[in-house]
Amino acid sequence: MAKLSPVTGHYVDMKVQGDALRVFFLENGSGRPLVCQHTAGCHNHQWRYLLEDDDITSNYRVIAYDLARHGKSDPPRNRDWWKEEYRLTTDYFTDFILSFCDALDLEKPIFMGCSFGGNETLQLAYRKPDRFAGLIAVEGADYSPGYYLPWWHHPHANAAQVCASGVWDLMAPMSPDRDRWATWFYYAQGSEAFEGDLYYYSVDHDLRGHLDKIDTSRCPLVMLTGEYDYLTTPDDSRRTANQIRGAEFIEMKKIGHFPMSENYPVFKTYLQQALDIVESRLGEARKAAD
Repeated sequence: MAKLSPVTGHYVDMKVQGDALRVFFLENGSGRPLVCQHTAGCHNHQWRYLLEDDDITSNYRVIAYDLARHGKSDPPRNRDWWKEEYRLTTDYFTDFILSFCDALDLEKPIFMGCSFGGNETLQLAYRKPDRFAGLIAVEGADYSPGYYLPWWHHPHANAAQVCASGVWDLMAPMSPDRDRWATWFYYAQGSEAFEGDLYYYSVDHDLRGHLDKIDTSRCPLVMLTGEYDYLTTPDDSRRTANQIRGAEFIEMKKIGHFPMSENYPVFKTYLQQALDIVESRLGEARKAAD
């Protein structure tokens, strides 16, 4: 008999700023929802190891979605999206996440995003802290300039190859070849959305001058960044965390910009630390309320 994965996939219909969307997500586990955002130009398969990790799914309902225009989530169904240039904005990204959580009736989930998703995690801490029980920003910072570049879609280049190869050396050299090549393959598939995602990452996202307004007493915030990440360096994340009262920063050793897909066993040890911090903070808040 074939061994079937416990992970299940579903579509959910939702609206974001007038866009009619059919959004695909994977899930497994039970307990408090742990909602996961993939990296720019990619899709939810990056979280495949986490979704099948019994140590995590025995305590959390892990949910990993494809952002609209990514993976199995289509572009807007009610307008001619192909007639415009795709540029993801902070407002749209934030509204998408809130709408997704509302569509699934998720009450106080923990949200975790990586890379541009890590940056968006900080936006959620700034804009909507009361909507979440905790926030985990992976490879995130207050500002990430310089990566919205025309050659991601240059007509004389193979966009899929450019996008995939552009992320290769963001991974740690000791990460398993099997998983580094799988991450490369994901990016070869997602090149069409990559440049528009990087508009958000390097242009529209900018929390400089606002970090002191993030209140971690309303929602715990943990930041994780790999030592081999030169896109969002550990110093970038540490500098950001140091400006947020109550934020926790952990530098992840021997891993790079795509920790959940390039070397999950290493990432898992740091994720468990982050979840323990969030749960500890939530427990302290409950005691104070009593």
